[in-house]
Amino acid sequence: MKILIVEDEHKIATSIKKGFEQESWIVDVAFDGEDGFDLASSEEYDLIILDLMLPKMDGFTISKNLRHLNIHTPILILTAKGEIDDRVMGLNSGADDYLIKPFAFEELVARVRAITRRPKEVKNEIILIRNLEINTKTQIVKFNKEQVNLSKKEYQLLEYMMKNSGKVVSKNDIISHVWDYESNILPNTVEVFIKYLRNKLGKEMIKTIRGFGYRIN
Repeated sequence: MKILIVEDEHKIATSIKKGFEQESWIVDVAFDGEDGFDLASSEEYDLIILDLMLPKMDGFTISKNLRHLNIHTPILILTAKGEIDDRVMGLNSGADDYLIKPFAFEELVARVRAITRRPKEVKNEIILIRNLEINTKTQIVKFNKEQVNLSKKEYQLLEYMMKNSGKVVSKNDIISHVWDYESNILPNTVEVFIKYLRNKLGKEMIKTIRGFGYRIN
């Protein structure tokens, strides 16, 4: 899962980012509204964590502008503004949920999971392709019914590819979805991680489509 945090309080943003990364989520951070809007409108995310009181562009405006552009990425507003009018205004601007500071990190994680499940309720937590199985909740991977130990990045890459089973995903697609925006990743880095997965899962699981990318099916 790839998440964008738009929060001008560096300590809060950094803390959330570290916590989410412990969940094996990919996280980008923007510290002002303009940078947040630019990322939210140009990159693909599974969720946006959005503060309201931001420099350069406030959260209400970001949410409204994204919806105006037909960008329907789920938005969770995270703010100290807890009055009823503020909540209503935030939800009316296009947000999906509202959490007031201070908050328990466990509740934030639970809300993130709940929001990101909503459009995918018909999908199971288990993804099974031939003899390869992953549980997206527990992040347990099994190959030929035997558990396989993967690094965090190997798991993130495998989950992305399995969620796009049957599709050819390019190296740029993989970099965009599996590494955060600030990572300085070269295309041959993708090749290295594909090799790692093949060594653990067998060469036949991941097909190379020359000139285009990779496919699992």
